[in-house]
Amino acid sequence: MWSGPPQPDQGLPPSLAAVPVSWKSTGPCQGHRESPGALVETSAGEEAQGQEGPAATQLDVLRLRSSSMEIREKGSEFLKEELHRAQKELKLKDEECERLSKVREQLEQELEELTASLFEEAHKMVREANMKQAASEKQLKEARGKIDMLQAEVTALKTLVITSTPASPNRELHPQLLSPTKAGPRKGHSRHKSTSSTLCPTVCPAAGHTLTPDREGKEVDTILFAEFQTWRESPTLDKTCPFLERVYREDVGPCLDFTMQELSGLVRAAVEDNTLTIEPVASQTLPAVKVAEVDCSSTNMCALSGLTRTCRHRIRLGDSKSHYYISPSSRARITAVCNFFTYIRYIQQGLVRQDAEPMFWEIMRLRKEMSLAKLGFFPQEA
Repeated sequence: MWSGPPQPDQGLPPSLAAVPVSWKSTGPCQGHRESPGALVETSAGEEAQGQEGPAATQLDVLRLRSSSMEIREKGSEFLKEELHRAQKELKLKDEECERLSKVREQLEQELEELTASLFEEAHKMVREANMKQAASEKQLKEARGKIDMLQAEVTALKTLVITSTPASPNRELHPQLLSPTKAGPRKGHSRHKSTSSTLCPTVCPAAGHTLTPDREGKEVDTILFAEFQTWRESPTLDKTCPFLERVYREDVGPCLDFTMQELSGLVRAAVEDNTLTIEPVASQTLPAVKVAEVDCSSTNMCALSGLTRTCRHRIRLGDSKSHYYISPSSRARITAVCNFFTYIRYIQQGLVRQDAEPMFWEIMRLRKEMSLAKLGFFPQEA
């Protein structure tokens, strides 16, 4: 007899009690009533089927759990690998960033050093340029001053050449040419270089007549003129050149050959160096100066000739404080040589703008004056 569905308290496991059991309908649609034996068999089969179902379910659950664990483990390993790879890439990127940061710092430092160096170099160049500009401006100013001074000197020399040539000296510009009585009262002695001296005029009272160069016959000596032209191409004061060697031998040497040889040599050297000074003698006299045992303190004794003559002039050699009184004849010989050297210095400096022939005749005239002075012709002072 079927007693209904089994209860949980009939000794079955709780899991089986929880499993639902399907029951077939026994309604009248089947058309017959089953026997009690068939019902018992059916119930036993269903009970066995009910016991096998939970075991299979539990096995499926275990399988699901095992699969889930495998999937979880594999996923965990995959994630770990990805994390490790990501960390490795991150580390590499950090190292790259650190390297780039160092490179950037190095470049910034080099840029700063380069900028500082450029600024320092620029300031140095500007400072040097300013110093050079200041020095150039100073040199330019000095050069302009020198140019102005030289132009003034050239103008003065040109004026001197025009207004006071050896042929026609300007006595207003050269007060030493005036006699002491006409020069006016002076205190001490005024100094004048030998280049300011003049030759005697064309009137020579000692000769007894007046020389008129324009009426004299003149003829150019071809040898002398050739020597002069050679010298004129490159003017020099070197006395070894043929032109000056002849003038020294024929005119300068004899004209400055005085009795007192020692003083004569000093006078000749001073004339060549343009350091000789001729001064007019004032009323008072200076202390004595002895040369070759000759007393030169007296205005009545010529220091060059040793003769007793009235000395109205005295000479000074260079910056020496010694004075030597000279006679009018000695003064005329010295001034004749000084005038010659003055003129050739003008030619050497480019101050004489003439053709070769007028310059040659002027030099011949100066040589003539030296010859006359050597022969004893000199102008009488008023």
